[in-house]
Amino acid sequence: MKRIVACLALFVAVSSDAAWLKGNTHTHTLESDGDSKPEAVARWYREHGYDFLVITDHDKVTRIDAEGIVLIPGEEITDRLPKRPLHVNALGITSAIPPQHGPSVVEVMQRNVDAVRKAGGIAAINHPNFGWAFGADELLRIDGYTLLEIASGHPYVNMEGPPSVESMWDRLLSAGRRVYGVAVDDSHHLLRPWDRDIAPPGKAWIVVRAERNAASILDALRNGEFYASTGVEIEDYVVSEEEIRVQVCERNFAHYRIQFIGEGGRVLQETVGPFAMYVFGGEEAYVRAKVIDSNGKSAWLQPNFVRSRSH
Repeated sequence: MKRIVACLALFVAVSSDAAWLKGNTHTHTLESDGDSKPEAVARWYREHGYDFLVITDHDKVTRIDAEGIVLIPGEEITDRLPKRPLHVNALGITSAIPPQHGPSVVEVMQRNVDAVRKAGGIAAINHPNFGWAFGADELLRIDGYTLLEIASGHPYVNMEGPPSVESMWDRLLSAGRRVYGVAVDDSHHLLRPWDRDIAPPGKAWIVVRAERNAASILDALRNGEFYASTGVEIEDYVVSEEEIRVQVCERNFAHYRIQFIGEGGRVLQETVGPFAMYVFGGEEAYVRAKVIDSNGKSAWLQPNFVRSRSH
């Protein structure tokens, strides 16, 4: 049985060492194209309740010392073909990985993913619809990546498509690919908070079940022990052999819809309210839960592969 008890005010641990930790895996500083020093960026996240942060400046690993927050080294490998920006995040690496280049979208992305894995990192595919660079057809031909950005705070990455990146995720899952969905800030700007045409922090995040250190957090990402959010908090999430149960942490008088989504992105069941239960039929390829609130915020739980477990 897998269980989350994760209302952020509670942080109820599954063991004496594990807790539910809030973090961001994509952000930038003055070391690349952000507007603030790395120390100021880390301080913002710490002061706003984040437990960990990956600074992913373009084509370099930015290292600083910071208290009160776990900093995980990372990089945004920044490759491109004509009119096609091709970006892969490397999480948990020790030194920068140069863009690997290639003659096609798939070859560029595959070479960069392979380089991340060779370096011992986790590969995350970033914002496919940025510049309308590629889609699910290409994603299905790339191997070895663990994470896909399905929600982003950046104003120019066209996450809703069409096609939406969430629908691309469902195509991957329907094909049996074990890829987990992350929500990220892709933040660049701490200054000019009044400007609506910027990429500020605090828009999208993940909550992982891990010990408070980089190695444990990275293991949680590899294993899908987290949920992604643009504002909805999960109070309780239980997966057994028979069912999934989801309890939302109610906030700000919002109303909630809880969807259970399966093969092809089809909604298998929808419940109005802060609690829902889905009973497995046994023939589902996968089932994932999504919570949508009345203010347009969402949370995404990671997929459960039912058919492979039952056969």
